[in-house]
Amino acid sequence: MKNHKKLAWILSGLILLIIIGLGTFMGLGRNQPTKAAMPKATATVFFHGWGSSRRAEEQMANYLVKKKYASSIVVADVDYQGHVKFSGILPAKTKHFIVEVNLQNNKSVSPNGGMTYSQSSNYVADVLASLKKKWKINNVNLVAHSMGNLQVIYFIKNHARSKKYPKINKLVAIAGHYNGIIGMDEPKDTSLEANGKPKMMNDTYRDLLSVRNTFPKNIKVMNIYGNYKNHGDGSVNNNSSKSLRYLVQKRAKSYEEQEIRGYGAQHSRLHENKEVDQVLLKFLK
Repeated sequence: MKNHKKLAWILSGLILLIIIGLGTFMGLGRNQPTKAAMPKATATVFFHGWGSSRRAEEQMANYLVKKKYASSIVVADVDYQGHVKFSGILPAKTKHFIVEVNLQNNKSVSPNGGMTYSQSSNYVADVLASLKKKWKINNVNLVAHSMGNLQVIYFIKNHARSKKYPKINKLVAIAGHYNGIIGMDEPKDTSLEANGKPKMMNDTYRDLLSVRNTFPKNIKVMNIYGNYKNHGDGSVNNNSSKSLRYLVQKRAKSYEEQEIRGYGAQHSRLHENKEVDQVLLKFLK
């Protein structure tokens, strides 16, 4: 009788372990993105700023899902070497989804010192190439904040004609510092000519001038900047952000600017600003 009871306890324990194991396995499966090809889906990909993470993208991403522009959010974790790992859920027949990019190298550093923005833009290339390889994604929208804008514009400069990557339909630039950051690499004269050309250019902006002849003609551009104090967002002069116009307007399918004012227009608060959410939704729809 004791042996029977002992055997019963052992069997019960084994059954319990099997149930727990199956539950864990199924749970892990639910957190893995689908492997099905989605060539007709559009991914809206968020790139965060210096020293930041995907957390800076969450309010905007969640707002787009709440307003039913997108059905799902996946996370793209990118290591220092540019290896991309996706996590999240993509239902079948997804039409629009969000990708929150999370860079381990969130300060664009390398073992030998700082990276150039051109080198750092390889992370953008890695994410977009992975989207095309994994889900056969052919169309993307890009949304960038601060440093992410320089990574994106350099990606366009370096890879605009390559078919290795999905086509960019829309570009949203938030707090871009194309012609410098206040107190760092900003030129002495930050004023712009009537056509948007900076009267003085820093090294980065001069390096980007070739984009004027290569920017894809199919891309619609929305440039969002914050007027928090002294014609800037506290970190970036408005004219540095607005200098994007001279680089792209000649070729872009359309170009718009949106100034955000008030407390929420400060550089690091723009990605938490409800007015920015609304502008983003209207532009992407």
